Amino acid sequence: YPSGHLAIIVTRDGQQLTCTILDDEPRATTVRGLFQSEGRGVCYYPNGDEWINMNIQGGQYLDRAGSRVRRWTWPNMSPGPHIPLSPIFISLNRHVGVRILAQDKIIVSFLAMGRQAKFNTGTKVQGSGTIQLPAPAWLGTDELLLLAFRVRILQLFHRMRGCISFPSSEQWNKMRPPAYLRSQAVKVLERCADSDASDEVRRSILEIV
Repeated sequence: YPSGHLAIIVTRDGQQLTCTILDDEPRATTVRGLFQSEGRGVCYYPNGDEWINMNIQGGQYLDRAGSRVRRWTWPNMSPGPHIPLSPIFISLNRHVGVRILAQDKIIVSFLAMGRQAKFNTGTKVQGSGTIQLPAPAWLGTDELLLLAFRVRILQLFHRMRGCISFPSSEQWNKMRPPAYLRSQAVKVLERCADSDASDEVRRSILEIV
């Protein structure tokens, strides 16, 4: 970013590439988007709620309340009727945008100081009507752990604010997390239950949140 903070990081783990989009903050802790070369991707609202979620079969677009606005499937990749994609464009912040045009055309664009960079994070996964694909695994282990740690960090920040506001009282230590944090913790646990994560990972996420 013009501020000098990291904006986009591309990493490799074996054959898999991951494109991570960070917010314009002094500490690179707020992830706004994550795209993997195996076909999974996710974008988040500024408050951390899920905005867009995709896998090799299709994707969904959620509003700020968590309700699904639209859903689509990639051609020849999902059993049942094909649900076409209407092109989607969202701005994660003033510098980074995501345009979803097709399975192999998911463009992350970065614009600052009159210059632009584009990354195609889409993947073309081959398939046919005779192949039964596995049930969607919307979030992988790394993404689930990332969400869990994010909720935990926000919980700790909430306790720190309570300590600062009431330094001479122990009441802050008895304060429950706000409703939105409790809701996010429940969502993480629900997504963990629906995933193919191991029992060890599920126990770890439960301890974190």
